[in-house]
Amino acid sequence: MTPPPAPAATAARPIRPAGSLVIEIEDVSKLYKMGSEIIHALRGVSLEIRRNEYLAIMGPSGSGKSTLMNMLGCLDTPTSGRYDFNGKNVAHMSDDELAGIRNREIGFVFQTFNLLPRSDALRNVELPLIYAGMAPHARHERAMQALANVGLADRVHHRPNELSGGQRQRVAIARALVNNPSIILADEPTGNLDSKTGTEIMELFEQLYEQGQTIIVVTHEEDIARHARRVVRLRDGLIESDGAVF
Repeated sequence: MTPPPAPAATAARPIRPAGSLVIEIEDVSKLYKMGSEIIHALRGVSLEIRRNEYLAIMGPSGSGKSTLMNMLGCLDTPTSGRYDFNGKNVAHMSDDELAGIRNREIGFVFQTFNLLPRSDALRNVELPLIYAGMAPHARHERAMQALANVGLADRVHHRPNELSGGQRQRVAIARALVNNPSIILADEPTGNLDSKTGTEIMELFEQLYEQGQTIIVVTHEEDIARHARRVVRLRDGLIESDGAVF
């Protein structure tokens, strides 16, 4: 698949001023045991991410980027080191508190969409609000607005198999946004899309960033990473570089 092209003029793109600290990782390591072998997925990684940032995390296979993504999304915990989310140490949180962060504070966008096949777009977007205990009428209105915000007001009652790949990803993005999360965490968001549709999805991320959303994209594609304003490159479980996109 040909990846979406990077913006033609990087310098012309707006860069929003960074806000308060939302993620702080200090000297984080992650070890996995595979039989008698110990795998060092992360080796003392330190990273700060602030509100209003548009960040790409890059690295080849085995670099640790998937492990770091799972850590950022509170799907995994470090073997050592500290991870603070909105000023709170994740290691001290209960399972219920972690589930609450994943549902309300982090909007996930996956390469494979992860939509319920028998539910229409509206129901898929409502799911985080159902878990949050929101009343039916209120969650219906908010989900409708989220779908309208991603250009799918006329597809709310279509099931995933009635939507194109790009429309399915837009449903996934609407679902990620519906709880007004602190960050959007996107894992290879254009990986299953053709180049034209991938470009449209990256343009949508650009709009969200310009509206003040904090976005973290995990990718191995250079052209996708160049849509961000900052790129963190991993290699062998270490941060190789961390800087602005030029």
